[in-house]
Amino acid sequence: MHAGAVRPPPTSFTRRLFAALPPRYDRLAAVLSMGQDGRWRREMVSHIAAADPAGVLDVATGPCGVALLMARETNAHIVGIDLSADMLAEGARNVHAAELDDRICLVLGQGERLPFADATFDALTFTYLLRYVPDPAATISELARVVRPGGTVASLEFAVPTNTFWRWMWRLYTRIVLPVAGGLLGGRPWFNVGRFLGPNIEDHYRQFTLADHLRAWEAAGLTNVNVRHMSLGGGIVMWATAASD
Repeated sequence: MHAGAVRPPPTSFTRRLFAALPPRYDRLAAVLSMGQDGRWRREMVSHIAAADPAGVLDVATGPCGVALLMARETNAHIVGIDLSADMLAEGARNVHAAELDDRICLVLGQGERLPFADATFDALTFTYLLRYVPDPAATISELARVVRPGGTVASLEFAVPTNTFWRWMWRLYTRIVLPVAGGLLGGRPWFNVGRFLGPNIEDHYRQFTLADHLRAWEAAGLTNVNVRHMSLGGGIVMWATAASD
């Protein structure tokens, strides 16, 4: 599958998959990624913080881990959007506990159909999103639509190592260690996520390659697209600038 190809709608499946995860999502994500998730998030947010935006949209905000980090690293007002009401409820609790209700607001909605006007935000982040949308290229275009010209877009996604040795080690980890550790630490819901994650990541890149990602960003009017592979290729951070008029 190449940019623009359409996959079966996964929205209802995604809601079910994540419904039981919110209370320990960020803590378990950190443990199960062997601490790498936090590094990846900081890398992504650093590219937004460098632009000193006034308003940021955080897509697939979940329990607001990225939004809270953004609030600490910038003076921006942040809107977090997610399709899971359960995740947003946990996010609202986290925002309130951090006393950031005046800077972070949350919206229930989908990244592929954003309820915002063109050029609304100075910057946008999205995290672990593209594997869950039916048309990644169209979603990237929709995300870029709401960023003002000259604004910054940054993303974080899981990836598959390209080095043969590390790819096989990654497969061993995602097929065996991740489901077992998830089950022990988070019960059946996290076992299910652990078992799903590795095959899902590989399937995504078979259908929508890194080259497709780059073409989609450029087709959406994003310029100076940068890519950083992290943690032996297990994570990938991308960032770019919305084209000026």
